[in-house]
Amino acid sequence: MIVIDAASPVPPFEQLRAQLARQIQDRTLAVGARLPTIRHLAADLGLAVNTVGRAYRELEEAGLIETRGRAGSFVSAAGEEGRERARRAAAEYAAVIASVGLDAGEAIRIVQAALTSGPAAPASS
Repeated sequence: MIVIDAASPVPPFEQLRAQLARQIQDRTLAVGARLPTIRHLAADLGLAVNTVGRAYRELEEAGLIETRGRAGSFVSAAGEEGRERARRAAAEYAAVIASVGLDAGEAIRIVQAALTSGPAAPASS
């Protein structure tokens, strides 16, 4: 269930995007599930069509949904691939942390700092 709080300082498109992303990530919305049309969801939530369209575009850019033309928008399998990729990266990170002798608390602080500083710059060779 999607709930948009009109009194929230968070823009409606972001509230919608975040709630759908959370439902996809916690598997409430399964891979392959068809999402409501933009017009239908906009009408149901009392939002402008462009607001819902922006949320869907951002979800698609993140690889969480895919649009198949007139067939509609669906939860993408790429979200599962992304989760698996993140799991592998975490396992590799844990191995590095162990090899350099850092404790778990320090490792978590490093990850938190990386997550809050924005996208990582590509490593130079």
